[in-house]
Parts: sequence; C-alpha cells; structure tokens
Amino acid sequence: MSQQRLKIEVARAALKQVEDGMTLGVGSGSTVNAFIDELAASGIRLDGAVSSSEETTQRLQAAGVNVVDLNQAGSLELYIDGADEVDEHKRLIKGGGGALTREKIIAAASRRFICIVDASKCVDVLGEFPLPIEVIPMARAMIARKLVGMGGRPELRADFITDNGNPILDVRHLDLVDPVRVENEINQIPGVVTCGLFAARGADTVLVATESGIEQK
Repeated sequence: MSQQRLKIEVARAALKQVEDGMTLGVGSGSTVNAFIDELAASGIRLDGAVSSSEETTQRLQAAGVNVVDLNQAGSLELYIDGADEVDEHKRLIKGGGGALTREKIIAAASRRFICIVDASKCVDVLGEFPLPIEVIPMARAMIARKLVGMGGRPELRADFITDNGNPILDVRHLDLVDPVRVENEINQIPGVVTCGLFAARGADTVLVATESGIEQK
C-alpha cells in the first residue's frame, strides 16, 4: 500500500470521531491534508474549525469549512493533527512544516487530541527527526549556543519564516530519553517561542495506519 493510501486510511479512521456541529481543531501537514479532503467529501457539517496554519486555513476554506479564531471558539472538543515522530507513550515531535507553535496552542485548548500517522512515524525513542524550535529573531544565536551546551547541533532552517514571523532552529543529537524534561528546559530559554516536543501534553489517542489496518494507541 502506498504511503498516500495509508494517509487516506488513517484520515478516514479519524473522521469517525468527528460529529456534526463540532468546532474542530485542525493541524497541518500531508496527513492532515488527506483528512481535510475526506472531511469535505463526508457531508459532515462543522460549526467551524480552528486552523494551525495559513496553508490549512486555505484548504479548509476551499472545502467550505468556516475557519474561526481560537479566541472566539474557546475550548475545543477535538483536535486532529499529524506528527513527525511518535513514541509508545504518545509523545511527539512536531514542526517539520513549521506550524508547531499554533499546533501546540490548539492542542492545549482541546479536550481530546487525536494524532494520525502512518507506521513510518513510530519510534522507540524520539529524536532521529531533528527537533524544530521556533525562536525570536534577536535571540537566535544565543539560543543556538545554549542548545549546543545541551549536546545539540542546531541548524537554522534555510529560507523559512513561520506564520508568526519567526525563524526555526532544527536541532539534531539531543538526548530525548526524558522528553518532558527537555521540553521544559528548552521552553525556559529566553527567546524560545516553543519547541516541537509535544511531551508534557502529548496525544490522547494515536491512530497508526499500517499495511494490515489501523492500530490505536
């Protein structure tokens, strides 16, 4: 089965949790794009959706979904998003597409977070995928030095600015055996907007598309 087919299958599995009248949190990335396409074809009528990125907003609006501001929506029943890595404890690395800050905000505002991935994203220990960190521009070099002191190898993401107007450092070689501790430590560095570890608030449910069907964690 192709990877795109796996994304469609897990998107359909997540869609079973979506009900008419919901205001839904929607993440970003290729698996979420498949989810939006399936949502558009389903006939489900949402009250609205809170979007994690400008790209997702455009796709939702093209599908006829009313995109609303989180400040007006309040708390959300459900958030659907993908991940770059998922461990067995449902902790994640996110931010490969650069939307990690808005994704983390929507996750925090949601009662349930369902993460949808294919089996290639499942790992024993987080960290093979470089950890994205959104930073305030003036603090970039200082933050990079502190990350080196933590054992990391930060690299500025070339020709990229987030929807919030900030650069991203992608960091390799961090020890993420205790991702909650590392998430908290990085987020305490002045000038860090947030890092792409979703460990303190991981997913509530992970749906994994495999060759033999959908697995739930």
